[in-house]
Amino acid sequence: MRLVDRRGRRRIADRVRRAGGVHRGRRRLGLLHLAGGVPEGAVSITFLGHSSFLIESPAGVRIVTDYNDMIRAPATPDIVTMNNAHPTHYSESVEPGVKYVLRGWDPAGGVASHHLDYRDVRIRNVPTNVRELGGTRYNGNSIFVFEVADLCVAHLGHLHHTLTGAHLAELGAIDVVMVPVDGTFTLNQEEMIEVLRQIGPKIVIPMHIFTQASLEKFLTRAGGFFAVRREAGPAVVLSRAGLPGSPEILVLAGR
Repeated sequence: MRLVDRRGRRRIADRVRRAGGVHRGRRRLGLLHLAGGVPEGAVSITFLGHSSFLIESPAGVRIVTDYNDMIRAPATPDIVTMNNAHPTHYSESVEPGVKYVLRGWDPAGGVASHHLDYRDVRIRNVPTNVRELGGTRYNGNSIFVFEVADLCVAHLGHLHHTLTGAHLAELGAIDVVMVPVDGTFTLNQEEMIEVLRQIGPKIVIPMHIFTQASLEKFLTRAGGFFAVRREAGPAVVLSRAGLPGSPEILVLAGR
């Protein structure tokens, strides 16, 4: 795993832009693709790019993960989550209209703790550590868990280590995991696959991809444990009834 300091975070953001994941300036991506809303008992997930997803519930709650200044959803979300490994994962300029801002770290230096119930969504976090030049920043990242439509969806954020028994107990049963697959700035791919096997979800959605080559390498390495399904577009609607019988990696369009 590569260790980075704060200046290094800016260099990473530049690399993301060059890779095509984020363009200079802000962009608003994705479509509110279900004109009639999300069906009861389902959740809509749209990959906005890098590690940002738009999650939509049947009651119309909109959540954006790893909310930042360079990728924005097509409409102002109700809730945003952030991690602060580098600037493509957080923002200090949150749009007016966002009701809840959930940071995966405590700016005061403590431990972030979130337990939010809003309409038909429940959100909680499991703190993890971030390794940087100069040592470990304890509790600097959070895995966010979104409970919606009888599904538990986990966003691993900028995960830098495998999980302990305590982490797994806090997570509980997880159905869908959004996982960084770059293999360099987060956890290496072999150990990231180990994390997925620790959690045991039915669906894995790659993010933090950087290049097609890194994605394909991850899919090859994980192929012994997961089937691979590719969507033509960036959005998918999931329900408990529609979960696959065997674990699969679901690749959404975009980077």
